Amino acid sequence: MDSPARLESNTSTAFGEVAAGSPAPPTNGGLAAYSGAWTENEVIHLLKRTMFGARKADINYFKSKTFQQSVDEILSPVAPLPDPPVKEYTPASNALVPDNTIALGASWVLDPNTDGTINYQRRQSFKKWWMGVMINQDRSIREKMTLFWHNHFSTETETIGNAQLVYKHHLLLRTYALGNFKALTKAVTIDSGMLIYLNGERNTNKAPDENYGRELQELFCCGKGPDSKYTEDDVKAAAQVLTGWKNDIPNLISVFDPSRHLTTNKQFSAFYSNTVIQGQSGPAAGDTEIDAMLDMIFATQEVAKYVCRRIYRWFVYYDIDDTVEANIITPLADIFRANNYEIKAVLNVLLKSEHFFDILAKGCQIKSPVDLVVGLCREFEVPFQPATDFVTNYGFYNYLVSNAANMLQSIGDPPDVSGWKAYYQAPQYYEIWITSDTLPKRNQFTDSIINSGYTFNGKKLQIDAAAFAQTLSNPGDPNQLIIDILKIMYRIDISAASRNQLKTDILLGGQASDYYWTDAWNAYLNFPANTANTTTVKNRLRDLIRYFMDLAEYQLA
Repeated sequence: MDSPARLESNTSTAFGEVAAGSPAPPTNGGLAAYSGAWTENEVIHLLKRTMFGARKADINYFKSKTFQQSVDEILSPVAPLPDPPVKEYTPASNALVPDNTIALGASWVLDPNTDGTINYQRRQSFKKWWMGVMINQDRSIREKMTLFWHNHFSTETETIGNAQLVYKHHLLLRTYALGNFKALTKAVTIDSGMLIYLNGERNTNKAPDENYGRELQELFCCGKGPDSKYTEDDVKAAAQVLTGWKNDIPNLISVFDPSRHLTTNKQFSAFYSNTVIQGQSGPAAGDTEIDAMLDMIFATQEVAKYVCRRIYRWFVYYDIDDTVEANIITPLADIFRANNYEIKAVLNVLLKSEHFFDILAKGCQIKSPVDLVVGLCREFEVPFQPATDFVTNYGFYNYLVSNAANMLQSIGDPPDVSGWKAYYQAPQYYEIWITSDTLPKRNQFTDSIINSGYTFNGKKLQIDAAAFAQTLSNPGDPNQLIIDILKIMYRIDISAASRNQLKTDILLGGQASDYYWTDAWNAYLNFPANTANTTTVKNRLRDLIRYFMDLAEYQLA
């Protein structure tokens, strides 16, 4: 098969290509409003970037709307927040604090339990639940943004330990996903899970802990760019501002203890205009000083630029050259500041821009493991069990969580406070996802899910290739069938000669005429009891889709 030009220019040798320099970022249009065609191609591009995969039903839905209506709806989720995770596990028999008060199928998120083994089971339950939420997402950007913030304000479930606080932290990110970044930063700063993860609950006037004060500036707000010139003294001063917060675990809240707070003035550097935050005392001191410090940090130019770069790398492309910095990042940052750090204002302009829909913006991302796993389940409408069979579904979700983790993306547990390297580690960025270890695991997963599937609790999780084909425009025409499948699966074209060869080799079984497939398909629809024909049709569809999933092009979004 002909190698697409996009892969030929990729530096990653995991695809077997010759390293030839990274492909250039999209160049056309800047942030000017997109005025081009609104076809299936553009719909699929928008959905693959803002959701996990592009389901046929979602493609048809947004094709019926205008471009402006589609982006507006994706940015305005109306579905309620998902119900919390439930107890689907068998409580550990050796637990010192038995898990007997919550019935099977009821949520554990408000049930206190200090047992380490039970909390482990609940943290695993949380991960399974989250996988299910992503698979069953509504038609909005909320799930992609929740994962974005999990990467940005990175925490690890194993470090937090308490499963209730893990869920509470996640709910915070989901609630603020399209809200105000400054308000989100304040909420995360005093979040119980974050106080544990970055030692905030140990930060006292007697021993200020610099951990969160450093990451607040280096990773969460200002970044490490050449113009981000905060100092070590700024880290120390931030730590002093943040003294006094601790957790009230029984009530699942954080509280401010004035007796643990450093009440002296806090001096910051020239990067922050030599600001002095006046030391406060009393019950309101913690909030007052944090608010003053965030006002100071957000007054810099770097906060808006840094966050806009992270958004760009998440939704568009990793390479930010001087042109993109000048024509995309800088004006987006201006919009961010002008709108008082409302995240939706930035997304609205970016997702409606000529730049976002530039031809070079399509197919230039390597799918993250979560995008691969969740997108596959959604695009192929992999059937799960009814909601009442939550035990089986959680078992299926666990299989998907484990596969994504094996490919280097464990939801709930990024490698460290910086998040996943694919979104910050220059110069490889997304290429980090593909290694000699992870690419075979990707292919093994996709092969397994379409070949034999995964069995749990006597039920099977598997792609039904024939059912998927029936959702397409004309599955009886082998040429149109291949075109329709590739339109959903791939973001870059393959040659007509390659499509024709695949049709002949797989769908036609080596025959020359298209009617061999057309007759077989019609017989499958009209005479499903014809076991030999039905088996042939299903196997050929399975082999065709498996072949497409094993090619490098399937790894691109």
